[in-house]
Amino acid sequence: MEMLLASERRVARRAVIVECQAVRERGFRLLGTRAIDLSTDGMLVLTDAPALTGEPVIVTFRLPDTDVWIDATATIARTLHGRRVGDPGRAVGLRFDPLDAASGRRLRAALERFPPTFPYRAPRVDYAATAAMILLS
Repeated sequence: MEMLLASERRVARRAVIVECQAVRERGFRLLGTRAIDLSTDGMLVLTDAPALTGEPVIVTFRLPDTDVWIDATATIARTLHGRRVGDPGRAVGLRFDPLDAASGRRLRAALERFPPTFPYRAPRVDYAATAAMILLS
């Protein structure tokens, strides 16, 4: 029997290293200068600074392979402590506040050339969908 996997992401993350400056709004402290994946919804930024989920962040990043910089506001959606096997180290996942239309189009176009990221952990099983599939068969 095949189990159905949960699909939790709205957009694909792309495996691209991006030059950036992520700064915590409170105290204006630098969180990191390098993102290791990027999507139209957010980015994963390597950091050594302590950070709390929900904190507002100001981020400036350069679109890959261009000289175009995008300024955005974001919120820390996730903190990786680097303890799991395969984790890239300490990092914060940022969820962008809505980007303006032009920046969103530029970002989408720039990301098309890059492959999706390799997941750091196995996808979760969607037990409800699996049970529904069994019931219908």
